[in-house]
Amino acid sequence: MELTNNISHKKALVIGELLADIISEENIPSLASPSSFKINQGGSAANFCCNLKWLGINADLVATVGDDNLGVFLTNELKTAGVSDQYLLRTAQHQTTIVLVGKNTETPDFIAYRSADAYITPIEDQLIESADLLHTTAFSLSLAPAQKNILIAFSKANQLNKQVSIDWNFAPSIWGEDDGKAVFEQICKLNPLLKISVDDLERFTGKSLSIEESMEWLNQLSIELICLTCGKDGVWYKTKNQQWQHQPALPVAAVTGVTGAGDAFWSGFIAGYLQDQPIENCIDYALETARKKIEKPQPLYK
Repeated sequence: MELTNNISHKKALVIGELLADIISEENIPSLASPSSFKINQGGSAANFCCNLKWLGINADLVATVGDDNLGVFLTNELKTAGVSDQYLLRTAQHQTTIVLVGKNTETPDFIAYRSADAYITPIEDQLIESADLLHTTAFSLSLAPAQKNILIAFSKANQLNKQVSIDWNFAPSIWGEDDGKAVFEQICKLNPLLKISVDDLERFTGKSLSIEESMEWLNQLSIELICLTCGKDGVWYKTKNQQWQHQPALPVAAVTGVTGAGDAFWSGFIAGYLQDQPIENCIDYALETARKKIEKPQPLYK
């Protein structure tokens, strides 16, 4: 999918999780249901980076995997997507992280078995300086030492007047006893581009919120941009000091699963953003990229 006739010379640096998604081959109500499963390259951060490359954007991924055959599989998948493994650390001390996913047409059921993804090392200053935008996820920020090293990198980027982006895909099962609020506040001080779903916000606040209540809660944030994704109800979005606007979801020919649709949406948005497109155009690209992902059982780059 070609976004515009303009070629972006801007670069995205994605720091976060690369892991193996073990996904049910059929839609199932939950992981309590029997199913056959298939191994896929996964991780919101890695999916986002691969999608950016597919959309023609210069992007690098900083991540950590185990020095095992799942790590080899994921490295090869990255290369297939056109993403360099130059900044991929392989550690013999920790196994490659896996997430078991029961896909369905609503919110996928999942269990994460965490290990190597949490061991992202300090990011080199030169790598931060060479990027125009840094991106990460709530998943990536949920464990140390990755949390500390990502926050340091984001703070340095902010000091260099570079834009930061966060997909706040919050899940209590990932964060454990940490409610994530201190990290979220620290990220918001850096004036990010924020992508959050209604489900994410409900899990983060511990409250059942309507779309209207979600927007009211998000109004307390004074940040560059907020996209509140609402599944089949489309997206509500606002820039700083502006009113909320809505775009409906695009019709899909067939729903093969919604796993990865949020990553696809945000990669489309950021691809437009890095081409200096108006926010409305970025939203259009985001919705179109999400539609393609929902219709396609394979990664976008295949």
